[in-house]
Amino acid sequence: MEEVAGRIDTLQAIELAEGVEVRLRIAGPLLRGMALGIDVAIQLVGLMLAGMVLTLAGFAMGFLVADGIMSLAWFFTWWWYSVIFEAGRWGATPGKKMLGLRVVQTSGAPITFGQSMLRNFLRFADGMPCFGGLIVGIPTMGFGLATCLATKRFQRLGDLAAGTVVIYDKLLPEPAVPAPPPMSAARPAVALRPEEVRAVTAFRERSGLWSEGRRAEIADHAKELTGDTGQAGVAKMMAIAHWLQEKR
Repeated sequence: MEEVAGRIDTLQAIELAEGVEVRLRIAGPLLRGMALGIDVAIQLVGLMLAGMVLTLAGFAMGFLVADGIMSLAWFFTWWWYSVIFEAGRWGATPGKKMLGLRVVQTSGAPITFGQSMLRNFLRFADGMPCFGGLIVGIPTMGFGLATCLATKRFQRLGDLAAGTVVIYDKLLPEPAVPAPPPMSAARPAVALRPEEVRAVTAFRERSGLWSEGRRAEIADHAKELTGDTGQAGVAKMMAIAHWLQEKR
């Protein structure tokens, strides 16, 4: 049943040291990859424009000076672009902001400048292996993707080191599908652990956001508890949740 709770959706409950529970909607690697693509495009366009301006300015200031300024522009764009934006008021780069994402601490608090530096400077490690060589090669983000898929909160190496996660900043309202009608309560046949109780009650509370097929798919994971699959399993899960919340 603990596995069921993790499969319901990406809304994760995190219990803080003070006993307070916060809920964060964790963003997956696909949307984060799209945001990274937007940011890289913005960086490349900015560097291209700076290069054209400095090429023209090189006739007046000297091409060695223009090359030095271009090197500084590349350095600050590549290493500090994400740091400054994510440590600022937005808590996100322009790419993340456009897709409704935000970087926060695992507690849900805004990240600090130091955390932003750590997570973004470690992007070099997340980008490996590189095609064409370690220094000038094209990063594949293989290590970062593998770490994202291996962790519950989709954290890459930089996130794990800095204690950060990427979440949905503003959620669009989800279409509601009518939930199964109220039914008589049914006591579970076995004693449930606290995390199992939370999983069953969460199923009832969120069932109105899912289609009938999705409800049945999730309820099938609890067939050892309900003894049924499909719509019969859904009905039994709702009855058990009703007993847990209102009858026991």
